[in-house]
Formats: sequence, structure tokens, C-alpha cells
Amino acid sequence: MSSLNVGVLGFGTVGSGVVRILDEHKSKISQITGYDIKVTKVLVRDLTKTRRYEDVDVAVTDNANDVIGDPSISIIVEVMGTIDIAYDYVLKSLRAGKHVVTANKDLIALHGDHLITVARENNCDLFYEASVAGGIPILRTIVNGLASDHLKKVMGIVNGTTNFMLTKMTSEGLSYETALKQAQELGFAESDPTNDVDGIDAARKMVILTRLSFGMNVSLDDVSTTGIRQLTVDEIKLADQLGYTIKLLGIAEEHNGAVDVCVTPTLLPKTHPLSGVHNENNAVFVLGEAAGETMYYGPGAGELPTASSVVSDIITVAKNTKLGTNGNAFSSYVHETNKLADKDCLAKYFVRLKMTDETGTFLKMTQRFTEQKIGFSRILQLPESNEQATVVIITHETSRENLHLALETLKNESGIVVNSHYRVED
Repeated sequence: MSSLNVGVLGFGTVGSGVVRILDEHKSKISQITGYDIKVTKVLVRDLTKTRRYEDVDVAVTDNANDVIGDPSISIIVEVMGTIDIAYDYVLKSLRAGKHVVTANKDLIALHGDHLITVARENNCDLFYEASVAGGIPILRTIVNGLASDHLKKVMGIVNGTTNFMLTKMTSEGLSYETALKQAQELGFAESDPTNDVDGIDAARKMVILTRLSFGMNVSLDDVSTTGIRQLTVDEIKLADQLGYTIKLLGIAEEHNGAVDVCVTPTLLPKTHPLSGVHNENNAVFVLGEAAGETMYYGPGAGELPTASSVVSDIITVAKNTKLGTNGNAFSSYVHETNKLADKDCLAKYFVRLKMTDETGTFLKMTQRFTEQKIGFSRILQLPESNEQATVVIITHETSRENLHLALETLKNESGIVVNSHYRVED
């Protein structure tokens, strides 16, 4: 049987998982691909460090050129987790005629369009299934399984750290700070959690999902992003009283040939499938004209789930090599990129206000919303001390533009303070 050699850039959690799966599932993979696929070289930072799977026959080096420049290696797996250095290595690999598999969502979100062009120019494959939702094969499902459908909306829990934190805040009443500390202690959150809690990580994944779902080359700047840093346990309890669960969702939806992409805390009915996704798990909910509603659920990170997606991409490269069909992009679907205007972005909203509990204040609040043609489906008023009251509103469907106009006018009203507003999905 012919051999197909793999070089791995990075020997951390995912890199070691790739080596393990290729070694332990060798017989099955050989039957599927017709190749004896094995990792022959791995790039590491520290040659003296003790590593798992050292008994596997793999050469270790701290020089990237030893891997990229090795003519016997056909496939490069990039699992380093950086951006600039990884970009340089992936470019060099593609220009050297090597196929690339990466789990690096930051790299693909920021530089994917250029890397795809370089891959095509050099007749190379470039796959990145593991860059979104870890072990869930969502990208290939969208590209292949739902290829015949016209997708209308893709939304999901695509960041395990924030989902773990929100699960703890919801089920145990933990504060944001306590939930974050617990996530850090368990290794779900970094010492600097900014990318997770501010929604940046989720936004980068939504860039990738949007490109594959709608063929539109959106950038990170096109994604309206709000994280969970300001979300309070009180707001979670208020949502619960109204029959909702709060999740940090990435949402991409198409309307009349234009797309809107956002990452935002979102209220979901407790009966919604995404409401039941707990802890560090991920899930992606897809709405298509033909298939209707489908959801894909599983671990969003971890050694073997993510490595499994990486190895699946390696298998696809091997199959393409056997058939002589290398050089095709992950998806060939391209649509003119149009961004949906705020006046056309329709949704329901949860609005939390603090108001002076006196005659006329409630009337002023309703007038400001009425001026923007915003109606209410639910109102919850909770009296507090010092003649103050918390008022929570669930609006009828309205445009993002009208909501922002109403909230801006409320800021000028005495006795009314807008605490927060979040999207509501039914």
C-alpha cells in the first residue's frame, strides 16, 4: 500500500490527538483511503519537554523548515493556535505544493480568502473542519449534506467557555466572576478570557460559517459583537420568569440576498433545542427552505473530538489524492456579499429598564417606543425600594434601527435608565 506522510505543526492537545487517532485507527483509515497514512515529523517549541505518545515513531524538531521543506511529506497539519506565524507556515506549505489541514479559526477567519486563492494556484487542498465547533462536522454538513438547500439562518453556541459560564450562572446562580474563575480552574478559559467573554472567538467562527452557508465573504468588522461580560444573574432570573434561557449565540441570517451576522446574548424559549445545550458543549441550528430546522450537537473542543475533525480532513485529502482531484476549495459556492441594513434586521428584544415609580414615567417610556412603532408582547414590573422599579419588556418584532432609536430617546428622559437589551429568538 502506498504511503502518505503527514507533518504536524504543533504538538499540544490537538496535535497529539491527531498522532494518536492516526496510529490507533490505522487499519480503518487505510481501508477507506487506500493509503498508509502516518505522521513522520512534528514541530515543537521545546525539544526537552516530555510528551504523550512518545512511543509512536515520529521525528520531533523545533525547526519548521524540517517539516515544511521535507519532500516526503504531502500533508501539513497546522494546530499551533497562533495567527501570524501560522499564516507564514501555511503560506510556505501551500507554495511548496503541500496540502494543508488546520484547526485555526483565527487564521481562516482573518486570512482564509487569500489562503484559498494560494491553495488553488498550487493545486493544493486546504481544509479546516475543526476550526468551528471542534468535533461537530458542521462545515462539511453545510457544504455537502445541505448543498442543495437554500439556507436562511445559521445560529449556534460556538464558544464552549461562555456556554459553560452561562450554564453555571443559570443552574447554580453563580456570579459572572465566580463562573469565570471556575472555567479558568477547569481549563475552559484562558488567564486572559477576552476573546471568549467578549464574543471575539464566536465572531471569528461566524465569519467562517457565513462564508460557507451563504457564499458571502464577510469580515470580522461585519459581525456585530456583544459578549457576556455585562450579563448579570438578575437578568438570567428575569428571563427565566418569562420562560426563556439566555445563551451567547452567533447568528447569521439571509434576507433578499443580503446577510446579517451577529454574536449576542440571546433569549431562547426553554423548549428551543439550543436551550438544552449545557456546559462546554457546542451546537449549531440550521434553517433551510427544503430541510427545515436541523441541529448539530457535540463537544466544541478537546483533544480527541477536535483531532477527529482534523483526521477527517486528512482522509478527504487522501481521497482527493487517490482520485487526482486536489486543488478544489472547501466550498465553491460564491454569492455577492451584501450586508443587511439595520432597518431590515427584524427581531424581538428583551429590554431591561430602571424607572422612578411615579405617575407619568411609565407613560413616557411607552410613548418613546410607540413613536418607533414598537409594540410589547410581555411586560414585567418589579417594585424596588427608594421608589424605584425594574421594568422588563419583550417587544414584538421590530427593526434593529427602530429599537436603537427608541433606546436613544429614552436616555434623555428623566427617571428612566436603560440597563440592557438582548435579542429574543422564538
